[in-house]
Amino acid sequence: MFTLRRGKLVKLIITIPAYNEENTVSSVLDEIPDQIDGIDNIETLLIDDGSTDGTVDMAQKHGVDHIIYHKTNKGLGVSFRDGIEASLEKGADIIVNIDADGQYNAKQIPDLIKPLLEGKADIVLGWRDIRNLDHMTRSKKLGNRMATWITRVLSGFDVKDAQTGYRAFTRDAAMRLNLFGKYTYVQETIIRAYHKGLHIEQVPVEFRNRPGESRLIRNIWSYAYQAGATILSTYRDLYPLRFFFSVGLIFALAGLGFGIRVLVHFSQTGMVTPRLPSAILAGFLILFSLGSFSLGIFLQMLNTQRRFIEEILYRLKKNGSNGSSIHNP
Repeated sequence: MFTLRRGKLVKLIITIPAYNEENTVSSVLDEIPDQIDGIDNIETLLIDDGSTDGTVDMAQKHGVDHIIYHKTNKGLGVSFRDGIEASLEKGADIIVNIDADGQYNAKQIPDLIKPLLEGKADIVLGWRDIRNLDHMTRSKKLGNRMATWITRVLSGFDVKDAQTGYRAFTRDAAMRLNLFGKYTYVQETIIRAYHKGLHIEQVPVEFRNRPGESRLIRNIWSYAYQAGATILSTYRDLYPLRFFFSVGLIFALAGLGFGIRVLVHFSQTGMVTPRLPSAILAGFLILFSLGSFSLGIFLQMLNTQRRFIEEILYRLKKNGSNGSSIHNP
């Protein structure tokens, strides 16, 4: 757990990923509190993900402090990662991420960061009461519940809303996160954070209806595919032995099923030829399962080296930081 150093100024940077949000980004910036108890300096950082409208102009008119420009649309995952890295470089002690579409209430930032200031958490998720949201479609509610359930099972953390984009991080927690997803970051962050032993708290937040369609979820099936791929790849990277053992077990059971079918036919007729395709398939499936088991063992050994490299990277970031006020006592 991380606590505040006494006598140190606390800097908060609020990252706002944005893609063509000229109609809403101004209201988000205007809602951000000018003063927060326990915070000495509040700054805002817009990550413009290749917007083709007046998003940047509106943000500048409403006093955004920093802007990162993407020449093309790179995806929410990349924007989030760039925002985190830039915030660390600018000396943030606490980082809050909020969407630019105005669905989250920026006035609730003090509630969101309170567990961090009190030393009760490393990461805080702003969870939405999805079941009682009248303005969310049934398909999105179902998708949210499924993705949240999968994230809960794979991470081991009892997350209430895995898709929330309203979240806060201590500096130390942000330095420990190494994210790779381009399309989205929400589930990956939870799985990796809990795997690293970071303490996560959840705070209820308001989630308002937005005008127009979501810039991220244009198609629910496309989002499900992209998010699912990110979740599985994250779990594979963190737990390669479990992942490939599970895959190998499935193919082994399938191979045994076909093999038993061949053996039963042989015991009854003394012939294999009529079941030769099944015999070949059984052999292929079992060989594939053995390969999967072997790959899992090999990647598990590499995983130990990956953890060592990540720890070195974390220490380099920490030693190169310019004086965080949040530390491990």
